[in-house]
Amino acid sequence: MADLKGKTLFITGASRGIGKAIALRAAQDGANIVIAAKTAEPHPKLEGTIFTAAAEIEAAGGKALPLVVDVRDEDAVADAVARAVAAFGGVDVLVNNASAIMLTGTLQTAMKRFDLMHQVNTRGTFLCSQKCLPHLKKAPNPHILNLSPPLNLNPRWFANHVAYTMAKYGMSLCVLGMAEEFRRDGVAVNALWPRTAIATAAVQNLLGGDAMMNASRKVEIMADAAWYILTKDSRGTTGNFFIDDEVLAAEGITDLDAYAVVPGTTKFLPDFFLD
Repeated sequence: MADLKGKTLFITGASRGIGKAIALRAAQDGANIVIAAKTAEPHPKLEGTIFTAAAEIEAAGGKALPLVVDVRDEDAVADAVARAVAAFGGVDVLVNNASAIMLTGTLQTAMKRFDLMHQVNTRGTFLCSQKCLPHLKKAPNPHILNLSPPLNLNPRWFANHVAYTMAKYGMSLCVLGMAEEFRRDGVAVNALWPRTAIATAAVQNLLGGDAMMNASRKVEIMADAAWYILTKDSRGTTGNFFIDDEVLAAEGITDLDAYAVVPGTTKFLPDFFLD
């Protein structure tokens, strides 16, 4: 595939951050974007709603369908997928981007927070995949892309936030299993994860403020890496745990300074789960 023109992407959590960046990159090709996210009204601490994202997507050249979706709600997900198919005729790509994070130890993690992370990350990914797969199996070049890390069993990545790690690895286990389960159907199932911290609201509000933001890369590096994955032949590109800079390097892109929040930065904050 040369691009994503006319393709329909169902992206969870696409009202802001990496999800919106992936949507905007696809919109440049003339793709149809289903914005499946919870924020319909402006949030006091988080920028953007499904409607402001839709306006940006259409300004970039795509078509947008903003839908209020809580990925924990089976009926809401099923309805959103049905509305996507009714509006655009099918689903070509699912991006499981929605995620919940709380970096707390076992004794500090309230079960309400444990449940939220597992319901959004692992269960939400499984649920959205399950509802989209019947339509993906009919698409000419179907892809599922989970924003989740390589499966790394180094205890370092469990010790300080075992609940969060379990929830994110649940998304990655979906890649491992579904890639093989749907290989014969030609549905690609892959993961994408950043080498460095990415400048998102989670980094700004939860992980370290401006200092961490300045040691991060822009969301566009993930969007560009996702684009290269999603435009590849699904039958030859499945079961991979991609890292953003490695995807770009494979395409001959090695000068990444344009992606730095602060141009010229050489010491970035590494992301989790990569030794």
